[in-house]
Amino acid sequence: MRVSFTKMHGLGNDFVILDNRNGGLPELTNAVAAALANRTTGIGCDQLILLENDESGDSDFRMRIFNADGSEVEACGNASRAVALLHGESARVATDGGLIALEPAEGGARVDMGTPRFEWQDIPLAYAMDTLSMPVAWGPLENPAAVNVGNPHVIFFTDDTDVVELDVLGPEIEHDPLFPDRINVNVATIEDRTNIRLRVWERGVGLTRACGTGACATAIAAMRRGLVERNVTVALPGGPLQIEWTKDNRILMTGPATLSFVGTFEWSDFA
Repeated sequence: MRVSFTKMHGLGNDFVILDNRNGGLPELTNAVAAALANRTTGIGCDQLILLENDESGDSDFRMRIFNADGSEVEACGNASRAVALLHGESARVATDGGLIALEPAEGGARVDMGTPRFEWQDIPLAYAMDTLSMPVAWGPLENPAAVNVGNPHVIFFTDDTDVVELDVLGPEIEHDPLFPDRINVNVATIEDRTNIRLRVWERGVGLTRACGTGACATAIAAMRRGLVERNVTVALPGGPLQIEWTKDNRILMTGPATLSFVGTFEWSDFA
C-alpha cells in the first residue's frame, strides 16, 4: 500500500504526519512508528503523528503521538501547532493527554493546551512529595518542580542552562524509578520577569531543538514559584514560544509551524 505523509516542524522539532481521518490505513504499531521515525532508514522525525476520527464525537478529530523510539505518548505542543496549520481552521482535538483547541495564526498557531496538574499522582511520581520543590537531586540539578501539561515534565532552574550536561543527566533522570511513566527533563534559566531560556531532554527522543509542552510546563513552574509574570517568552534552541497562563487556569501556547515537504512511502517497507 502506497501511503501519503506530510513532513512538518515547529522550531526544528519535526514530525511525520499521517492523516487517517478517512480510514484505510493499516494498524500503526510501535515498531512501524519507530521504523518511520528512523533518520537513517526511515523518513526521519522526532515524533510521528496519526490523525484519526474521534468516534466519541467529543472533538473534531483525534491526534495520536508516537515518539522516535516508537512509544506512544499523551501530548505534543509543537505537533499541535503543525496540525493546526495543516488542518487550516480552528478545531477541538482529542489527545491521550486531554482535549485541546487549535487556532491557526499567521505562520503558525495558538493552542489551548488545557489545564496544568500538580498533584504527585497526576505527574505521576512513584510516591508522594511536594511537586513545587521536590527534595531530590541528580548531580548539580536539584529541587525541581514537576508539572503535567498533558504529559509529564520535571523542571530545574539553573543560573546557566547552556552549561548543564543534559545529554548525560537527561537519560538518567528520564529513566529514574521516581518517574513510573518516564519523564521529560527541562533545564531553564530565568532571564527576567518575561523571558525564560530553556533546553529539553525529551523522553523517547533525546535532546530536542524545541518542546512545546516543555515550554508550557517550565513557564507554569516559574509562574508558580513567582519568578515570572503570567505571560512569558520561552526561548528554546530552535526559537521562541509565547506562553500564557490565563486567570481561568488555561495554558495558551503561540508559535510558528512550518511545512517541510510531502511524500509517499510503501507501508510494507516498514511493517
